Amino acid sequence: MGQKSTYIEVGPEVGDAIADGAAVVALESTIISHGMPYPKNIETAREVEAVVRAAGAVPATIAVMDGRFRIGLSAEELEVLAKSADVLKASRRDLGVAFARKLTAATTVATTMIGAAWAGIRVFATGGTGGVHRGVEQTMDVSADLQELARTGVAVVSAGVKSILDIPRTLEYLETMGVPVLGFETREFPAFFSRESGSQVAHRVESAADAAGIMAAHWNSGLGSGLLLANPIPAESAMDPDYIEGVIARAVADAEAAGVVGKDITPYLLARIVELTDGKSLEANIALVKNNARVAAEVASALAETPRLRSPANRVRSPE
Repeated sequence: MGQKSTYIEVGPEVGDAIADGAAVVALESTIISHGMPYPKNIETAREVEAVVRAAGAVPATIAVMDGRFRIGLSAEELEVLAKSADVLKASRRDLGVAFARKLTAATTVATTMIGAAWAGIRVFATGGTGGVHRGVEQTMDVSADLQELARTGVAVVSAGVKSILDIPRTLEYLETMGVPVLGFETREFPAFFSRESGSQVAHRVESAADAAGIMAAHWNSGLGSGLLLANPIPAESAMDPDYIEGVIARAVADAEAAGVVGKDITPYLLARIVELTDGKSLEANIALVKNNARVAAEVASALAETPRLRSPANRVRSPE
């Protein structure tokens, strides 16, 4: 299987589903360890997996456990991530350290994409991806998620990018890197907590089957990048854009005053926004994650029915 096989372990249910060509949806683990407080984090993780199952796919929550990618976490492993206070938040740059030191680490969007691709999983559901941060001209803070979308052939279903980011610049970056951004039943790029951002996507898709067809054509033609399927938060759970923008501006100012920078800024801002909205943003976050999981499962099911879909180029293959 090559050297990569040293650093990956696929759970039995997920492995069987991949071997059978069934629908599988990758799920990240940072939302468990760094995105929500206990026990809301473990409750949400279980509910999201249940949504994937109800929509006809197998969930594969991904993390690094004892120095190896674990593709499809057990109930016990979910509890470890949910309760531990010192779990590493691992992006691509951190993987070698986590592997060598046999650490347990939660995966970001970027590293979940890597683990999914190694296992042969094509569809991944998250809340929102990273992007270009506000004030990038001073900080040069651009999420590794964007570069991963450009290099790793996994489709990411998200509620756009977090509205704490610079959305127009994020979309410009993705265009420059050749990453298709598809709006699921919309031309308006969603802004995580709200359905509107003022920015448009180049292409609207009308259904899961429509999205799956585009993904298959993209990969079968040899275009190796990922795709971003932007799926707006359900209307009943969306927050008023002007209200949440004001909250975000205050949270950003608080982060600057506290000297929070780098990979700590997103968890800080999201936690501060929960405080400032009296928990309403957390409920919106949970609603959009579940909605993304449902759509991802529908897309994965449609993709599983697509003939001759090429496997990811960097998949860890079993010996013949």
